Parts: sequence; C-alpha cells; structure tokens
Amino acid sequence: MHLHAHDHHHHHSHGNGHDHDHPDDSGPPRYWSKLKPVLYAVVGLVLLYRSFLTVRETEFVLITQFGKPVYTINSAGLHPKWFFQSTTWFDRRMRIYNPRPSEFLTRDKKNLVIESYVAWRIEDPQRFVETVGDAIAAEMRLHDIVWSGLAAALGNQDLESIISPNPQAAKAGEMLDRLADLTDRNALQQYGIRVVDVRIKRLNLPEQNKQSVFARMRAERERIARQYRAEGEEQALSIRADADRQREEILSAAYKEAEKIKGEGDADSTRTYSQAYSKNPRFYKLLRTLESYKKIFDDKTTAILSSDSELLKVLMRGESAQ
Repeated sequence: MHLHAHDHHHHHSHGNGHDHDHPDDSGPPRYWSKLKPVLYAVVGLVLLYRSFLTVRETEFVLITQFGKPVYTINSAGLHPKWFFQSTTWFDRRMRIYNPRPSEFLTRDKKNLVIESYVAWRIEDPQRFVETVGDAIAAEMRLHDIVWSGLAAALGNQDLESIISPNPQAAKAGEMLDRLADLTDRNALQQYGIRVVDVRIKRLNLPEQNKQSVFARMRAERERIARQYRAEGEEQALSIRADADRQREEILSAAYKEAEKIKGEGDADSTRTYSQAYSKNPRFYKLLRTLESYKKIFDDKTTAILSSDSELLKVLMRGESAQ
C-alpha cells in the first residue's frame, strides 16, 4: 500500500513538471495575430464607405471639412470625398411658406388683412448654411422680407386699385409680380434662397370697414350693370333700325321688279290682243263682250234687254252686230 501511494505521488509530480515546461500555444499572442487582419478589413471598409456618397435628383450635398464648407455637389449619382469630410444634405425641391395674416394700410388709409404665401427653394447651400442654417430660420427671414415688401407696395396703392371689379383698373397682379422679383433678389443675395413666387391667398377687410367698402362695391357694380344695359339697348336699336332699312330696300327692289314684270306682261298682252284683233276683229269683239258679261253676270242675275240690244243679238243669233 505504501509503495503504490508513493508511485502515484511520483507520477503526479512528473506530470506537473511536464505542463510547466511546455505551455499551451493558444494563448493571447496567437489570438491577436488572427484578429488583426479582420480589424484592418473592418477599418478599411468603414473608410471606403465614408469616401463615397450617393446624391438623388431631389437633393444636393454640402461637403464640410472640420465644420468649414468646402464645396457643393449638385448632380445626382455616386460621388467621392475624403473620409474625414462630413456631409450636409439639402432638399432642392420647392417649398411653400404661409406667413401668418397681417394687417396693412393702403395709400388712401384703408386697412387690409392679407394672408399670403411664398414659394421658395434653396439655391446656394453654402450661403444658406452660413446665414440661416435651417428651413425654420429661412422662413423667418422670408417673412420679414415679404412683410416689408407688402407694406411698401400697398402703401403706394389705393384700395380701389386692389379690389376693383374692373379688370383694367386692378393692379394687384402687377404689384405682386414686382414684389416677387424684389423678394427674390434680396433673398438670393442675403441667404442663398430662390423665391419663385409671392401671391395673396386671402384678402379680408377689418370689420369696421367691411360695410362701407361693400356698399361702394355694390354701387359700382350697379353702375356697371346699368352701363351694360344701356349699351345693350343702344345696340338693339341700331340692329332694329338696320333691319328695317334692309327690309325697306328689299321691298322696294321687289316692288320695282314686280312693276317691271307687270309692265312687260301688259305689253305682251296688248300685243297679243292687237294681233288677235287684226286677224278677226268681229270674233275678237264677240270674245271680249262675252268675257265682260261673264264677269258681271251670275246665276242670280236678271237682265232686261231691249230688242236692239247687242247682248240679245248675241244670245239669240250667236253673233254680234257689225
């Protein structure tokens, strides 16, 4: 028993000595050598990913380097950049800004409450970032420009020229065109913003002015309606007079033509009668006599004739006297 225990102890000691002299090859140095290529590949992929960007048709990109704008990409597609450069994306499509309703004073001291809208888009991203930074701040600047422009434009116009029922007298369209051009120049120069259009969406009157203005507008429309009715009656009289004149001309020409035809017919009839009389005067006289009697006698006529009456001779002997 003692010998077996001694051998077992000796074998255990020998085994421990062998493990101490030959360490395991799968320790930390060998693990790091396998992980290093993977880390290099991941870093390379990240750098490659950050070196390219894709731009859509509806946007453009401002490239910045350590916070400073470098250049702008305006064309769609795949574009390269340095991996340490940053990108800021902008929507290049048109936006609609609806300023809050504001009250303005016209040249003839009439108040108007106007609700307008502004169609705009970003034109110069670098100037846009340097001056306003985002869309909310840009619309605040647009509000100031449009408000001051409307105030100046309406201050040079009377109320009647803005809401006149007469299209020739209304000047609101020309005023808004000039305002849009002025706003576009100022916004582009100051903030890199392109203003496409400025229009009035709604125009109201303060409550204290509505009744008087509506009364004037109603009277003006009634005056225009009376003018239209008078012009219509004048045109109707002219048309009727022209129609009567044409009628008289047509009837006169027809009467003249009828008299001409009638005269030609009478001449032909006289010529025919003359020819018939010259051929057989006695028969012609008898025929004309019978035709005259046919016109004056009917079945109810009673005639008393003397013995020497021409008609009696005709009826009795069938012939007329010489």
